[in-house]
Amino acid sequence: MCGRYANTSSADDLTREFQALDATGGELRPDFNVAPTARVPIVITPRSAPGERRLGLARWGLVPPWAKDPSAGSRMFNARAESVATKPAFRAAYAARRCLVPATGYYEWMTVDAGLPGGRPGRRPFFVHSVDGGSLALAGLYETWRDAEGQKLTSCTVITTTHALDLPDLHERSPVMLARADWDRWLDPTGDPAALGGLLVPAPAGTLLAHPVDPAVGNVRNNRPDLLEPLPAPAASGEWPAEPATLFDPAPQRL
Repeated sequence: MCGRYANTSSADDLTREFQALDATGGELRPDFNVAPTARVPIVITPRSAPGERRLGLARWGLVPPWAKDPSAGSRMFNARAESVATKPAFRAAYAARRCLVPATGYYEWMTVDAGLPGGRPGRRPFFVHSVDGGSLALAGLYETWRDAEGQKLTSCTVITTTHALDLPDLHERSPVMLARADWDRWLDPTGDPAALGGLLVPAPAGTLLAHPVDPAVGNVRNNRPDLLEPLPAPAASGEWPAEPATLFDPAPQRL
């Protein structure tokens, strides 16, 4: 995690939920299969407006200011909590450009005993979401990159930590999810980053649920509401539906 997620909320929904001003320009659309390089909603507090939250859009996959071109961000969609404060690609953003990445939930793949036809194990996608149905506020960072003509590109990354306490067998990593009480502290660009390490922990027990979903989510070209729906129980044979031949491997690069 986190290499694929969903955001089904509108800009109006998110501005209400995060008490933010809408700076998306009407361009935000529901996305049921968000993949790296997609434009995604983020919530920030600009240094020029202390205490204010703004909802904007950023390319998922952080592009450091010193990168030669935007392709540098294609594998920087996750930042590990253990090294985010010191890794050259992320340390400047961690110091002053922190954000929230709203998500309806995220997808994770795990190996199950009853997988492919014939009883062979297989990797199956699961959708992880909050118990109360609200948005997950993923801890993120953002940066601004400029090309030779001075055109700006805003990009972001999601911070990951050890496995979610509710889902120890799903995956060894999980995104950092921030409680509402910690939003302002995380977003404050003048805050001391050394004091934020205690926030980079797994979500508390009792906050997350997961259910298996259609393997079609593995193909980034599939983007429809039913991808979030629980997959029916396996047939009597104990087999899940077969993986699609065009499966896109969502496993993130270790950073």
